[in-house]
Amino acid sequence: MENTMGVAHFLTTADTVARVVLTLMVLASTCTWYLILTKGARLFLTRRKSTSFLDAFWAAPNLEAVAERIRQSGASEPFSHLVHHGFTAIEQNNRRFKGNHLTLIDSGAPDDLLTRALKRAIDEDKSQLEFGQTLLATIASAAPFVGLFGTVWGIYHALLSIGSAGQGSLAAVAGPVGEALIMTAVGLAVAIPAAIAYNTFARANRNLLSRLDAFAYDVFAFLATGIKTSPMRVDARDTSEKVIAMARTQKGG
Repeated sequence: MENTMGVAHFLTTADTVARVVLTLMVLASTCTWYLILTKGARLFLTRRKSTSFLDAFWAAPNLEAVAERIRQSGASEPFSHLVHHGFTAIEQNNRRFKGNHLTLIDSGAPDDLLTRALKRAIDEDKSQLEFGQTLLATIASAAPFVGLFGTVWGIYHALLSIGSAGQGSLAAVAGPVGEALIMTAVGLAVAIPAAIAYNTFARANRNLLSRLDAFAYDVFAFLATGIKTSPMRVDARDTSEKVIAMARTQKGG
């Protein structure tokens, strides 16, 4: 006997509304797995690069060595990006003492200039880390309801077909209704990976940003002490060895 039930039969007999719902689910699932793969790979590489930079930062003899590493390797992860913004703030403060034309971004006390630069770096990194998470949250919350809408629509048409055929037995009802429930299963299959991915990335980003905030205090302490040690008549990096020595002396004491 020919099989008139199952997923294949449902796909061949689905109307326009059902096909639109399935298309939306396929697009949502594609976006979800694209974000999972790309954000997962980026997070893995970011962790490796951050660990490497932090090891090099704390092992550096002075801030000039850190600046040289950034010039060679670039600021491709949050921690080096933060230090790069700190050095940029130092250079902006230098321009004020050389009589150059000032802009609003150069205004304020040296400590304020440095604080704004570090906060700006953290905000930029946070924006990059959270890219795509709004879409994941939307898919995780909306996909089950979209699938449920497809189920309700499918059951409605199934019951109309059964009524017009004049067959009210359980066998006649179970097949079409079961096919309609495929939409609910599809919605859950799309929503569950999106929800898991959102929570995983949110937790990873929260931990990374917490470490970045703590590191920002250390960077501020090093650079702010350098600013106060030298009135910026020369490059602040000239005072970096004194800053490191002072910090190590304070820790040792």
